Amino acid sequence: MAHRLEGSNTPEVNMNSSFSRRRFLAAPAALAAAPAILKGQSRSDTVRVAFVGVGNRGSFLLRHMLQVPGVEVVAVCDVDAERASAAAAQVAQAGGKAAAYTDFRKMLDERKDIEAVVQAVPDYLHRDVNIAILEVGRHLYAEKPLALTVADCKMVRQAAKSAKGIMQVGFQLRFDPKINAAERFIHSGGIGKVLFCQGTRFGGDLPRTIPWYFDRTKCGDIIVDQGIHILDLFTWAIGAHPERVYGSGGTTLFVNEPPGRTVMDNYSVIFDYPSSRVSFSHHYFDPPGFSGHAMRVFGSQGAIDLQAAVWQPREQKGPPIQLEVENAGKDSSYLSLAAFIDNVRANRKPPINDVESAYISTLVPIMATRSIYERRIVTWKEVAS
Repeated sequence: MAHRLEGSNTPEVNMNSSFSRRRFLAAPAALAAAPAILKGQSRSDTVRVAFVGVGNRGSFLLRHMLQVPGVEVVAVCDVDAERASAAAAQVAQAGGKAAAYTDFRKMLDERKDIEAVVQAVPDYLHRDVNIAILEVGRHLYAEKPLALTVADCKMVRQAAKSAKGIMQVGFQLRFDPKINAAERFIHSGGIGKVLFCQGTRFGGDLPRTIPWYFDRTKCGDIIVDQGIHILDLFTWAIGAHPERVYGSGGTTLFVNEPPGRTVMDNYSVIFDYPSSRVSFSHHYFDPPGFSGHAMRVFGSQGAIDLQAAVWQPREQKGPPIQLEVENAGKDSSYLSLAAFIDNVRANRKPPINDVESAYISTLVPIMATRSIYERRIVTWKEVAS
């Protein structure tokens, strides 16, 4: 049974928060217009884009950006000259031409034709690179997290507020077709009042070829670099920030693997939101194909599986109800990048994953790591003040 949902009819939900209600709840309707970018664009609509950081994640984003209509990638940058050259070759293979740089500031200074920049550098560089790009007036698509400390997140947030261009942060799962359909259904009141969110992220350890992943001073630990995605979706579903958190975690299996490791390999956290709770567990010693990821939201009228876009009324037996899914099968990163370009063309159209939502969604795992490290309950007030 398909269940159709119109984003324009999304009602407002009460939020006990100092942050804007509309920033959370305008998101489903905003995405309804995103597929417009998939249509043909004229030459005058071309957006000239540069990339800063073309390693693992950056090269993946570059591949998808090259498929977005009306985009011309004119420059690529990486501190590793071989990676920069490989990215330029990737652009050439797609029929374009991009200059290769190893200094992003030099690139921005020399290439005045750059309108938008995609940032995919390691987490510990996010603050400085984000602020530098925003200060020169370019539109910015920045990989998550916003930064690694509360103070740095506030600096990036302020820079984005003062910037001429828009800033979209790479919480691309918000654009996953099934997840987005489920979130829209939640925001429409489909499952009633959100009461409880339950999530797991179980899998194998991080790739050993990326050393900074294992240094918590460079990645913020695994909840900030990895768990942040699912926590963002729960915060989006609830429409508020948490009031307090308690967590427990550590390194149980991969002790000093690789040598010098300071990040955890497992943790569990419980968040109290104004009128709901979140329970989330994450570990890296799951047998292949055994558990995986789970994201479920329970409401007063029913429960929904975000990944499958199916819901079950609370007092009704029978098979789960499948929601209608727009853009079914399309890659979430592609849709996120396409929406960014569409927002650039729309002249500062607010993204559904803008700096305000990214600020909240980055502070959520930061407060959780503090709770885990200090073995105590940590409140939003003490972290965000």
